[in-house]
Amino acid sequence: MKILPLPFALLAALPLVLGATSPARSSVEVTVDGLRSGKGLVQVCLTADAKTFPDCQKDSGARHLSVPARDGATVTFHDVVPGRYAVALFHDENGNGRMDKMMMIPKEGYGFSRDAPVRFGPPSFRAAALVVGEAPLRTAIKVRYLL
Repeated sequence: MKILPLPFALLAALPLVLGATSPARSSVEVTVDGLRSGKGLVQVCLTADAKTFPDCQKDSGARHLSVPARDGATVTFHDVVPGRYAVALFHDENGNGRMDKMMMIPKEGYGFSRDAPVRFGPPSFRAAALVVGEAPLRTAIKVRYLL
């Protein structure tokens, strides 16, 4: 048996002393308000990637959920590691799995966390960012329609 010098032995035992645990996880519950119909689905994504927001398809770490369209519907992301996230959603009225557009203008409703404003394009991650801690987070998103 090899005896480690005292500093190395202490470092090796540190995880046992401190209790090697993973970070506490939480949940993010999103309530959807303002749907114009009960047709189709509501597609919701949760992302921590500021560079790809709001296009969650470009973020391999994004979490995606969908629910039948119903005003007041809730979507809950479980087992979320604390950090900064943003939520983007759209009302997929025809159920084709993508945001339909006409001349680059969304034909289906959409929304973002913190009711982030839309000017001449989607909001920034910073404008939509939510801080998830150890306690469950609840937020509501108002769906907007342009057409």
